[in-house]
Amino acid sequence: MKHGRTDYNERIQDTTHLIPEDEPVFLIRAQDEVGFLAVRAWAHLHRTNGGSDVVWTAALKHADLMEQWQPKHKATPEPPR
Repeated sequence: MKHGRTDYNERIQDTTHLIPEDEPVFLIRAQDEVGFLAVRAWAHLHRTNGGSDVVWTAALKHADLMEQWQPKHKATPEPPR
């Protein structure tokens, strides 16, 4: 699994090896101030391109959790790259 951020390479792993080693992945965290908006946009694109309603609903619920998390937690600054 190839992360867009190299500082995630050692910490975020697929221990079941369901994701091929050379497959790029993108992680959106709740501390990203626009993270929940990005997940909602992805859900919209998923659904308008024929994706399942189950996945659409799950993504929107997760976006809601991300949005609710933000006011309760102080976001940590991004590490230097």
